[in-house]
Amino acid sequence: MLNSILGTEITLNAFLICTFTSLILGIGIALISMFKTKCSQSFAITLAILPAIVQIVIMLVNGNIGAGVAVAGTFSLVRFRSVPGTAKEIGSIFLAMAIGLATGMGYVTLGAIFFAIIALTMLLLTVVDFGKSDASERILKITIPENLNYDGLFDDLFKTYLNKYSLDKIKTTNMGTLYELQYLVTLKGNNVPKEFIDELRCRNGNLNIVCFRDADRELL
Repeated sequence: MLNSILGTEITLNAFLICTFTSLILGIGIALISMFKTKCSQSFAITLAILPAIVQIVIMLVNGNIGAGVAVAGTFSLVRFRSVPGTAKEIGSIFLAMAIGLATGMGYVTLGAIFFAIIALTMLLLTVVDFGKSDASERILKITIPENLNYDGLFDDLFKTYLNKYSLDKIKTTNMGTLYELQYLVTLKGNNVPKEFIDELRCRNGNLNIVCFRDADRELL
């Protein structure tokens, strides 16, 4: 049942079965990736066709060591021409490639079963909000002049508007004339009070202040 449908030669029927299976599963992967997640149209289309692309490559290099090495070298160059994505996007790409590998070797039934298992798992974990951070947690970045002592500078404001806070990172910017402080904070509510930002601006000389959810770091 789970054996390859390919023999010593690739027939037209086998090619069409593998290709249509790859496209159907690719569209399924794209739909799963878009479930409760922001996804661009170009990324969704890429996920839909990626299994079919990997499938034809595997079919062409099957048994040919030289061609396999050449394709591996070509794929390695693609990494440096692509923009890093979120962890979920990278996982979806690996899933699409795995499906393409399975169909490219003729294991269409195995690929379909594997897709069904992973798709159900991803849907279940998304529905139950597995690994989702607290809605009140934020990353707070505050820019201050280099001559301003940041030690305890905002403690009174933090105690008023926050439940918890910790200074996670300090770095210099603008040729060393500014400091950027990064705090991990927990708000007393789910929204950032305007008064909190206004009071921070009075302390840091009206320089940049950024407050965002931890999961949004990959989108900035």
